[in-house]
Amino acid sequence: MKKKVIVLGAGLVGKVMAEDLSEAFDVTSADANEEALQSLKQKQIKTLQLDVNDSSKLQTVLADFDLVVGAVPGFLGFKTVQQVIAAGKNMVDISFFPEDPFLLNDDAKKKGVTIVTDCGVAPGMGNIILGYHNEKMEVKKYVCLVGGLPQVRQWPYEYKAVFSPIDVIEEYVRPARYIQNGKMVVREALSDPELIFFDKVGTLEAWNSDGLRSLMKTMPQIPDMIEKTLRYPGCIEYLRVLRETGLFSHDEIEVKGVKVKPVDVLAKLLFPKWQLKPGEEEFTIMRIDIDGVQHNKEVSIRYSLLDKTNKGVLSMARTTGYTCTAALHLLANDKFINPGINPPEYLGKDEINFNFIMQYLKDREVIYQVEIKSIS
Repeated sequence: MKKKVIVLGAGLVGKVMAEDLSEAFDVTSADANEEALQSLKQKQIKTLQLDVNDSSKLQTVLADFDLVVGAVPGFLGFKTVQQVIAAGKNMVDISFFPEDPFLLNDDAKKKGVTIVTDCGVAPGMGNIILGYHNEKMEVKKYVCLVGGLPQVRQWPYEYKAVFSPIDVIEEYVRPARYIQNGKMVVREALSDPELIFFDKVGTLEAWNSDGLRSLMKTMPQIPDMIEKTLRYPGCIEYLRVLRETGLFSHDEIEVKGVKVKPVDVLAKLLFPKWQLKPGEEEFTIMRIDIDGVQHNKEVSIRYSLLDKTNKGVLSMARTTGYTCTAALHLLANDKFINPGINPPEYLGKDEINFNFIMQYLKDREVIYQVEIKSIS
């Protein structure tokens, strides 16, 4: 009998994960928005209208499932994972919530459940790759450059949101933390921009973002670690203008006697312009550099990914979603059992599991090119 999996969230990524998992599991996709479920119904995937904020209903629903996938917006993620733990279910999550997931570690251990958090592309695959190499070498430096962009640049934004837009805005305001010379550095988001050339893409703009997340806690021995977000050149300028004007603020202001949050007004105006139109394509680009010592030699390892919309399936949904579904297969087949909170770097520690994830992605045409150079 197939194991029963519920995917919480039927956004662009959640839909793709539900479809992928339906080949091996009895899958139900749940979302508060009935309209979001329609396309899955047409593909004969079970659906359920469910508001994850309704804790009592969520607990009742979860009781019928063996495994859970979390694909809700970040502001709902922490509470949702909490509820899944209370229900005693194993889970893989991509909600990228801002809270520290390790706050839930004791509860998960007491319940004996394995929870894998941040299991997308970045955070996600970057962590898995670093986790793998950290077991085999002394890592001295880790740099992750990553971005998702529309194939065609269109003025004025030259950007499209393929996951929760409110989470995208969070990237532009949350202070960026990175490790330099063994110490944490905190800089404002969008800081330290630089132009970087990529084959087949051209020059992109990179800036500091808060993407290291769990790595700062799980790998404190690595003296230099940083993640930067990639966008088309010029993007940072208008984002800074919007931010400095106060349009990203959650603090209420009064306009003609009505209290509103500037970010809500911005979202109402901006999000429709960030939506991909039917037929529009996008791509995901990621470059990971790991420098260190292996077998007494200085080595530099580079992973490169350039993935494009494939057969109508968006790249960001593929690169994020298939990483998550690969991890779910590991949990479902008891290949990864570790009660508690597990950031994705824990998955990468085991070579067999690492190779499984890489092959799983390759089978779905998400291919990471690997280059290893000996420095000394």
